[in-house]
Amino acid sequence: MFHTFKNACLAAAVAVLPMATQAAGLGPLIDPASLDAAIADQNPVVLDIRGGAFEEGHIPGAVSASYGQFRGPSDNPGSLVPQDKMTEVLRGLGITTDRPVVVVHQGRDQTDFGAAARVYWTLKSSGVSDLAILNGGMNGWLKAGLRVQKGAPEAVSPSDITVNYSHEWLATRDEIKDIVDGKTSAELVDARPESFWKGETKHAAAAKPGTLPQSKYFTHDRWFGSDDPTLIKPDLIRKLAAENGFEQGDKLVSFCNTGHWAATNWFALSEVVGIDGVKLYPESMVGWSQSGYEMANVPGLFQNMLNKITGKY
Repeated sequence: MFHTFKNACLAAAVAVLPMATQAAGLGPLIDPASLDAAIADQNPVVLDIRGGAFEEGHIPGAVSASYGQFRGPSDNPGSLVPQDKMTEVLRGLGITTDRPVVVVHQGRDQTDFGAAARVYWTLKSSGVSDLAILNGGMNGWLKAGLRVQKGAPEAVSPSDITVNYSHEWLATRDEIKDIVDGKTSAELVDARPESFWKGETKHAAAAKPGTLPQSKYFTHDRWFGSDDPTLIKPDLIRKLAAENGFEQGDKLVSFCNTGHWAATNWFALSEVVGIDGVKLYPESMVGWSQSGYEMANVPGLFQNMLNKITGKY
């Protein structure tokens, strides 16, 4: 994954790449001023995923949908919401496949962005093609001094959308098993902090610590500028993608604990850099660890290698 000999060429090539869906619609990222103009001109669904914070102040005309509606149960929160249930959710929100949707999170930090990225991925997998995330979230909107509405959401006219998840950006547990077993080839990219990848800590719902065999890690928070950790930086994304050998033609699968941090890596590589076919493994390590399949504990692997070298076994 980290092809150092190609860095210079990749940096030049990636630097001129446009954001993957920018020409086709509002996204993948939109700033507050541009969203304010788009609300008048293009009538997007402004999908506020902050839950209880909505009534305290939201973008006028926004639709409220808590992040939890796009997540699985507490014992495996990253698992896909069943298609029939997601159909019901999206119909109730008035979402169609041909109307733009802008996802609005709070904009607190890098982890908060993962919620918006996961909802964006779910909507794209459900057939919605014109999508954007409000860069900086609601906090960015407030910082820009734009109008705010308080109170409950307005009534929504239900849509007739029917969800059939596309597998273009989805990696299933069986597909991961085939990669681990060497039946198919792909690069498994762990979005978690290094301590999770090494097996030093784990998610509360995971059966045990560890990572997917053969995985590399690239933490989700690296795409954000140090000057403002609430803003994802397209130029920085392209630079880091080039430096780390992420390029068109790679088969990449992003995972984490529950498909939350991993959604940020997926968004950066698929939507901003424009690498085709980047996949998200939604249930990630919580689901995988519960399956009983093989896991890797990185320090243990290193110790085994050392033992072989020193002849200890």
